[in-house]
Amino acid sequence: MKMPFAGSDAVDEVVAAWTAERPDLDLSAIAVVGRLGRVANLLSSAQQRVFDEYDLQSGEFDVLATLRRAGSPYELTPTTLASALLLSKAGMTARLDRLVRGGLIDRKLDELNRRSFRVRLTPKGFEVVDAAMTAHTANVIQLLEPLGSPQRDQLDETLRILLHGLSDR
Repeated sequence: MKMPFAGSDAVDEVVAAWTAERPDLDLSAIAVVGRLGRVANLLSSAQQRVFDEYDLQSGEFDVLATLRRAGSPYELTPTTLASALLLSKAGMTARLDRLVRGGLIDRKLDELNRRSFRVRLTPKGFEVVDAAMTAHTANVIQLLEPLGSPQRDQLDETLRILLHGLSDR
């Protein structure tokens, strides 16, 4: 069983400084959001190091992973991809262009709607996303190692509740 962390961190220092200046404020939410931000930055950097091994940006990995999860024939419309990844059409186009240049996806006219096209994983894209996903999974398991299984489960549920509450705003 993992022992709880007993030390203080940089967020505690920020909160202590603000408490000294503004003892009238409840800064507990500032501490939580500050830690979430720091965790997000650290996780993002650690994940990008894995994606760098496959010459991918995290957003490009997201496109490939979304296509891979879609199942055979591993293709979707750009609109569906943009919606799934919360991207604008322009943002999606930039990602798709780079992935096409890398030979990881191709575009073809949609046979059902000739005004649109479909994006499909190439065999190379399939290989790259599967290898990157294997490495990514191992990496995030290692990154969350300081937490025991019950703590991971509790954090997962807590973040699910927070995300649901934020998405209602």
